[in-house]
Amino acid sequence: MDASNTDANDVLRGDVRRRLRRAEGQVGAVVRLLDEGADCRTILTQLSAATRALQQAGFRLLASNVTDCVTCPDDDRQGPDLDELERLFMKL
Repeated sequence: MDASNTDANDVLRGDVRRRLRRAEGQVGAVVRLLDEGADCRTILTQLSAATRALQQAGFRLLASNVTDCVTCPDDDRQGPDLDELERLFMKL
């Protein structure tokens, strides 16, 4: 693995971590809102934001993997086949 690939992986991990921390904070807010007896709309808005943050983290990981498979087809690394990529997309 070359330095540029390592740097790109570090950036990816940092981005996904930020998205997951955001989702973690939003889930914590949902729990607090439930404990405080907040109205349904407020709770659902926070829950939707948490769900979106988790989806974005997943999309970011998957998009990076697709890009890697397409741009490095001759690399020694074994990337997922098209059926596997489709299953991953469907999970998100």
